[in-house]
Amino acid sequence: MRKWKLILLAGTFIWPMVTMAQNSPLKQTALTDLQGQYNHYKNVELQIWNFAEVGYKEVKSSALLQQQLKDAGFTVDAGVAGIPTAFVATYGNGKPVIGILAEFDALPGLSQQAVPEKQPINGQIAGHGCGHHLFGTASVAAGIEIQKLIASGQLKGTIKVYGCPAEEGGSGKVYMVRAGLFNDVDVVLHWHPGAENGVTMTSALANISAKFRFHGIAAHAAASPDKGRSALDAVEAMDYMANMMREHVPQETRIHYIITNGGKAPNVVPDFAEVYYYVRHPNKEQVKSIFDRLVKAGEGAALGTGTTMDYEIIGGTHDLLLNKTLAQVMQTNLEQVGGVSYTADEIAFGKKLQSTFNFTPPPIESAATIKPLKEEQDAGGGSTDVGDVSYAVPTVGLRAATWIPGTPAHSWQATACGGTDIGAKGMMVAAKTLALTAIDLYQNPSVIEAAKKEFVQAKGNYQYKALLGDRKPALNYRD
Repeated sequence: MRKWKLILLAGTFIWPMVTMAQNSPLKQTALTDLQGQYNHYKNVELQIWNFAEVGYKEVKSSALLQQQLKDAGFTVDAGVAGIPTAFVATYGNGKPVIGILAEFDALPGLSQQAVPEKQPINGQIAGHGCGHHLFGTASVAAGIEIQKLIASGQLKGTIKVYGCPAEEGGSGKVYMVRAGLFNDVDVVLHWHPGAENGVTMTSALANISAKFRFHGIAAHAAASPDKGRSALDAVEAMDYMANMMREHVPQETRIHYIITNGGKAPNVVPDFAEVYYYVRHPNKEQVKSIFDRLVKAGEGAALGTGTTMDYEIIGGTHDLLLNKTLAQVMQTNLEQVGGVSYTADEIAFGKKLQSTFNFTPPPIESAATIKPLKEEQDAGGGSTDVGDVSYAVPTVGLRAATWIPGTPAHSWQATACGGTDIGAKGMMVAAKTLALTAIDLYQNPSVIEAAKKEFVQAKGNYQYKALLGDRKPALNYRD
């Protein structure tokens, strides 16, 4: 049985020391059942890998996951929060209510076959370079496993699976939080594909993204350039100022951009140009301040080039609020599940893939190990809309080795691994860990209460407000 102790000293929260029984009959049932469905869930994730649908366009991917849940007896509410591909699937009743997040969007520009050399798929522009096809499938698998235990009377409570579109820049979960879809949830579980196995005790960078659009005057670039005002000049002027600004922002800041439209012909002064920016920082208030400075750079660029500028905030996400009470429970279960072992063919695939890296990767066998739970928190290097969920409800996640060790996210190598058993094996590590963690929480609601106390103290007096404001979902941001 579980053992835990909670101490409060002078108003300071002390994490409870939590240990959970590993030989629980329910856990053994879940592990056996999930492993028995390996081929089924592998088939599901490979279909989504082949769909490779980008943010807010994941029509087939979302429908496939919804059907899995409906077939298992869930009630599915689709098209939530003003997003056609978002859904909430619910089974059971009463407390506790546990939510599991599922993602399924692909990334543009990362089309790739399931081979260890760079070979895009003809006619396909996107690919699952962040492994969200695995993310969504594992989360659904874990949710269905919990549904079975509730249906059989072995667990009591409610399980919710959240279909979360457009994590890659579209901030899908932000709209779901804003719509109040997590208001009745006690704990949220999530995971993410990666190149190692570990519970997430690394935060995320808060983020604001926007498209800056400049409007000029078209003219013949040789015969009458004086009659024109170049929108592309304005974009380049803004980019130059943004790049100079890098020296004068906090060192943890990240600023990235792409020019999405720079004109159509060299001999025509462009009357329209667009640049797409991301601004990130560990602190959400700093992100807002730095973004405001970026807007001023855009305004200055327009003034100096005789053009006009408008901008549209596309996305905005919070940092990730961590919960060590829940992390300790998840760590115990991840260690019980264990890491990933490869066949000889998979090792050969992995070594060939690693030979394409421009750095020395970790040993392939490290995929079988579990990282110890971090005591020190740091900001991390990416952003996620899970951050907004973590400000609404106690949240915990893990990463599982779905890619050969050393594989960078958002790479063709990650896409390649995701189309093989290398990805599917890591996916099942995540599904099992999510299911076992949920079982512990249903059986030990006092741990949920301890997690809520930690959540309240970590959040403090902060009143949540979406960084993207009150805009509607940017359903066409990938167009």
